Amino acid sequence: MGRVDVTQPLRLDSSAGRGVLAAAVLGSGMAMLDGTVVNVALRRIGHDLDASLSQLQWISNGYLLALASLILLGGSLGDRFGRRRVFVIGVVWFALASLLCGIAQTPEQLIVARVVQGIGAALLTPGSLAMIQGAIAPIDRPKAIGSWSGLGGIAAALGPFIGGWLVQYASWRWVFLLNLPVAVVTVAIARRCVPETQDPDALDSFDIAGAVLGAASLAGMTFALIESRTSPATLVMLAAAGGVLSAVAFVVVERRSNSPMMPTSLFASRQFSAANAMTLLVYAALGGVIFFLVLELQTVVGYGPLRAGLATLPITVVMLLLAKRGGALSSRIGPRLPMSLGPLVCAAGIGWLALVDASSTYWLDIFPGIFVFALGLALLVAPLTGTVLAAAPDRNAGIASGVNNALARAGSLLAVSALPAAVGLHGADYDRPAALSAGYQQAMWICVLLLVGGGLTSYALIRNPRPAQAATLRSGSAG
Repeated sequence: MGRVDVTQPLRLDSSAGRGVLAAAVLGSGMAMLDGTVVNVALRRIGHDLDASLSQLQWISNGYLLALASLILLGGSLGDRFGRRRVFVIGVVWFALASLLCGIAQTPEQLIVARVVQGIGAALLTPGSLAMIQGAIAPIDRPKAIGSWSGLGGIAAALGPFIGGWLVQYASWRWVFLLNLPVAVVTVAIARRCVPETQDPDALDSFDIAGAVLGAASLAGMTFALIESRTSPATLVMLAAAGGVLSAVAFVVVERRSNSPMMPTSLFASRQFSAANAMTLLVYAALGGVIFFLVLELQTVVGYGPLRAGLATLPITVVMLLLAKRGGALSSRIGPRLPMSLGPLVCAAGIGWLALVDASSTYWLDIFPGIFVFALGLALLVAPLTGTVLAAAPDRNAGIASGVNNALARAGSLLAVSALPAAVGLHGADYDRPAALSAGYQQAMWICVLLLVGGGLTSYALIRNPRPAQAATLRSGSAG
């Protein structure tokens, strides 16, 4: 048991309140970091383990597959058994799986370890935000969520930089082993500072059928997309059909279950549904951009791992300076405009990056696109998170966070699975400059279309809160 056991919500400026934010940021940041840090190491992993492009996709997607499939169950477990307890279990699980990743000797071993790692992430990720929602006083929540979003975004943005340095000067294995000390610090802070919170109305039973069907759906579609060029056509068709049928069965089970891990009643709110539709489109684009950009910089432009990581440093700086301001802006004027313009600004940056080729220079061709892309992220991340949580009852904080995170990871998963085949890449094309460059440009323009779709979705469907709600959000942001 931890030392904190309070019945009143914590103020953010208290030591315990800051501890809640620190534990949430470190835990979710560790998971987000691993979602991006691996991309800059993929080329070196491919060389060292003699992996094909499809195996590199599985190394990236095995993690996302487990995370997206089980994150809803992780949110339910937190609401039932305690958000801090499940969060701590997830952090420990994630650290042990990271150790397995660090000592893997074959592509297959690494893929399995990444799936196990994703299970740990599914336990800790929804708990990180739900701890804030359950423990922090309502007046301080917008500010806490803005800080969480900004610092978490920095962790994700730092991934390519940290990964590049480790890959170039140590080993890609340290990309995973670095999680061990971070996990120790996270657990220590959580046990000391975070009060236990849960949903008093949570049911004792769990939606095992839903979890299995959700995992089967994503696994079937992922297999079909990744293996479409290398596996027998009959097997690919069976996997695709199984994925679609499992998805349909998942929706039916969730509607009829007494304890669904994804309550369909949440989607009765147009605000909640629209924010999650926007999440699916935007994070599909972000997943594709992150996967392709670091490969393009290394294979085509000729950057080493560290320089490729440093190339994305403007994202870190912009998120650090502006992400919290994005949350404050949303509190003042409402989320509709930031959530509509943010994806369009990101799309403009990606359109610039789509022109990167072997002759590109950093300051004229790469930096401007990355900078504009980062501005869009800073504008949309905090309003998106706040809108999802505001549209759901407080007692469903873990579930609402889980749904949004599941759709974000599913979007990235499906994009990374589909885009290489869609643009004609396979085998060792990730190491062939001419082939990768052509595929990269096509993939980036597809990501631009996804982002534009996300912006239009927000403009058409997202609505600002009523004046009384807006006043409450403004006072909370000021506190």
